[in-house]
Amino acid sequence: MPLNIPNIREQFPILESVIYGKPLAYFDNAATMHKPRRVVNKVTEVYEKLNSNIHRGVHYLSNQATTAYEEARQKVQLFINATHSHEVIFTSGATGAINLLANSFGESYMKPGDEIIISTMEHHSNIVPWQMMCKRRKAVLKVIPINKNGELILEEFDKLLSPKTKLVAVSYVSNALGTINPIAELTQKAHANGSLIMVDAAQAVQHIKVDVQALDLDFMVFSGHKIYGPTGTGVLYGKEKLLNEMEPWQGGGEMIKTVTFEETTYNELPFKFEAGTPNIAGCIGLGEAIDFVSELGLENIQSYEDELLDYATKEFLKIPGMRIIGTADNKASVISFLVNNIHPFDMGTMLDKMGLAVRTGHHCAQPIMDFFGIPGTLRASFAVYNTKDEIDRLVQGISKVTQMFG
Repeated sequence: MPLNIPNIREQFPILESVIYGKPLAYFDNAATMHKPRRVVNKVTEVYEKLNSNIHRGVHYLSNQATTAYEEARQKVQLFINATHSHEVIFTSGATGAINLLANSFGESYMKPGDEIIISTMEHHSNIVPWQMMCKRRKAVLKVIPINKNGELILEEFDKLLSPKTKLVAVSYVSNALGTINPIAELTQKAHANGSLIMVDAAQAVQHIKVDVQALDLDFMVFSGHKIYGPTGTGVLYGKEKLLNEMEPWQGGGEMIKTVTFEETTYNELPFKFEAGTPNIAGCIGLGEAIDFVSELGLENIQSYEDELLDYATKEFLKIPGMRIIGTADNKASVISFLVNNIHPFDMGTMLDKMGLAVRTGHHCAQPIMDFFGIPGTLRASFAVYNTKDEIDRLVQGISKVTQMFG
């Protein structure tokens, strides 16, 4: 069913902004997405009408807040098709979820000489925590290489798998290239090897359906602010058996069953991994954002964003000197690019003066930039509220800056 884009845009007040006298055209969605009014209103409602700590109170406000918080967890469960709601752990974001996993999984499973496999196209948040874990546990980090199109070289992945491979940790969609990785195939190969898999879906869940049971994922993470939700929210999904076996990373209130000075016993899932007071309003807001996406329909969103990506790619390639970094056959709505020898920061700054918001730099993916031998790129990333008219403005802006630099 075709989406009503004008109606969708009306739900995002920030899109009415005027930047340096120009209407805002926002193409930095891979960094963070704007929030529809209903999400903002939901967070406000929590603070105005429900504000109370959850789970531990017997009074009315605490019960109401607890109910809303756990309903948000159930929304996530249905959205990703987890078997149980207690397999959904609320975190501060994908980064927080990966750090939780690197610590808890590392302490519970990793021995000296054991191996973790990641890929060249990972975000720093799916590199650094594993490096830190490997240093602590004297484990080995291996890396899947990519080709010139920005695709994983699966033959090399096959060679990296070994009896010592405990976990494969890869992104579903590259934030810097837009590449959609063959997660089903990677999972099948990992499981055939006796290894577990964790998928960083921070750039996927807002664009494509991620069904953790159909894919048979062991772990999966994503961030709330990249799916129209509040910042400081995120999710770690894990299979019940694995989460039960893992030691908690953080200690404190909520994650305990009994505490004495001699011994502490841990709470049941999911509370074992949710120490302290969480971002209650934010997580309830994340549930509202998931409702927003679900009502639009991920298939409809993906179809529309694919249309934007195809249109933008064709128009970009008409610009003299244009070089698109990341030309995989299977891509999400991201275009990283360079034009001639213009520094990304210089072009990005000038585009900003035209009301055009793009990202510049290495996008927390320095190994990708090293592979292509470049300092960074400009990145235009599209969401459901973007339009072809905005893309035309961006193309005109890039062309104008290119001409100014001669």
